[in-house]
Amino acid sequence: MNQQILFKSRPEGKPGNDNFQFEDLQDPECQDGKILLEAKYVSVDPYLRGRMRDEKSYIPPFDIGKPLESMVVAKVLNSKNSNFQEGDRVVGMLDWKKKQVHDGKNLRKIDTRLAPAPAFLGVLGLTGLTAYLALEKIGKLKEGETLLVSGAAGAVGSIVGQIGKIKNCKVVGIAGSDEKIAKIKSWGFDDGINYKTTTNMKEAIKERCPNGVDVYFDNVGGKILDASLQNINKFGRIINCGAISIYNETEQPTGPRPEGILIKKSALMQGFLVRDHVEDFEAAIQQLGSWLKDGKLEYEETIVEGFENIPQAFIDLFDGKNTGKMLVKI
Repeated sequence: MNQQILFKSRPEGKPGNDNFQFEDLQDPECQDGKILLEAKYVSVDPYLRGRMRDEKSYIPPFDIGKPLESMVVAKVLNSKNSNFQEGDRVVGMLDWKKKQVHDGKNLRKIDTRLAPAPAFLGVLGLTGLTAYLALEKIGKLKEGETLLVSGAAGAVGSIVGQIGKIKNCKVVGIAGSDEKIAKIKSWGFDDGINYKTTTNMKEAIKERCPNGVDVYFDNVGGKILDASLQNINKFGRIINCGAISIYNETEQPTGPRPEGILIKKSALMQGFLVRDHVEDFEAAIQQLGSWLKDGKLEYEETIVEGFENIPQAFIDLFDGKNTGKMLVKI
């Protein structure tokens, strides 16, 4: 039996299972010019929380009563489209359905001889592209600089830190448990800060970054961003990539005003959306693939089994239950 997951209601604060609804469907039939897809791996990501709000953003909000969507690796079960063959593996933005018919537009074939299928949702997908291109476009790392990364044990942060080491920088990561700190050090990070056991984040950063912070890659926002700003160096660069610490806030909190610091330090603070750099994807994937092949990049995934567990896997992101990329295997 085919199934889909519908967006039932808009959450107030942290999402719960009652915001999702499962619906049984008949297996779809493949029409001319279309392909029949079977989902294999579903990516759940913090940014999806923003789409649950009924407000204009860089990507449209989810509609109540309609299927949710995210990046998915799928197998072509049947093809009536000359661009695809039965058995092809593809990746793209797809509905949360076990099976669906698609026109093939904006889907990319993947070669699982290069890497396992889940990697194309992580290190060789938008996750890796975000890490690499944000550092290239905004971070502009120079050898010997200090890179600070929040969400360091997460999907993007873990890759950011490793790229920093490839570029011969000092890398300090911020994560939410001693186990995660040990993990990022195993990836080559020079040091780490457990924010859950740290009472003074500003001083903790200063202690581990005695020469200040040249580039801060922000995946969490909130108080950690505030503390990092207070340690930024002259001509420092702050990359605003995510703000998971405040995604579930019903009222946006206020913090220290950054203007004075940015002016005093001639620092740059810039938001990053990977979709703004589509023209650079191919070259970036080639570079990431090369580092992966050479053993310079490691990646970790938290893989949850079962279509029925997609909502809970998404919810678990906000409790930090993932190390690396959070995926659901169908």
